[in-house]
Amino acid sequence: MLDLIRNRLRQGIRTLAFPKGPAPEFPERFRGRPRDSTDLGTCLFSPEEAATYTRDYRMAVARREALVTPTGEVELARALDERSRRLFGRSLRLRSVVAGSCGGCEAELVALGNVVFDLARFGVQFVASPRHADGLVITGAVNVNMRAALRKTYDAVPGPKIVLAVGACAVSGGPCRGSPEVGAGVDGVPVDLWVPGCPPHPLTILDGILRLLGAIEGGER
Repeated sequence: MLDLIRNRLRQGIRTLAFPKGPAPEFPERFRGRPRDSTDLGTCLFSPEEAATYTRDYRMAVARREALVTPTGEVELARALDERSRRLFGRSLRLRSVVAGSCGGCEAELVALGNVVFDLARFGVQFVASPRHADGLVITGAVNVNMRAALRKTYDAVPGPKIVLAVGACAVSGGPCRGSPEVGAGVDGVPVDLWVPGCPPHPLTILDGILRLLGAIEGGER
């Protein structure tokens, strides 16, 4: 026990001072917002893609159309209306729907709960039942077999509710977009936040959520 306490004291505070504090540090291989992508929603952030990448993790938008840009610059998500902010700003419960995913986006969502990002400090938590949720986080390409399940889960969430489409597959269908089994990602339910990436970095997701809740405004980091 004493060794555990010593190690914890030696490590100090590991939680990022986000959104305040110094700019986050990323490894050299980190690929942020592309400079010249025409559609960030279809970008897989692969070294094989003909794109140059910035260090900017901020890419979550409120409209799917906002991800279509010739320069890579996007209109970041804005805060929900005042009534919604009052409802969700202090306590937001989300139900995850994995709709045909490779597991990469879910790994980043799990990382949001660790000591570094600590999503719960903002009053945001994942719950097991849509009946107890304020909204959905959808990952995966939403294949044919998951469409009915997604719709039923969405209908089970009491209103008012919000929906987050996380990752290239949910946003656009990912590498399988256009196939008869996938289509173009989330369809049939309204989406309040589109988060591109393959997978998106936890800070990209967190930044988008906090912008929806009004905790980050305008062009703030």
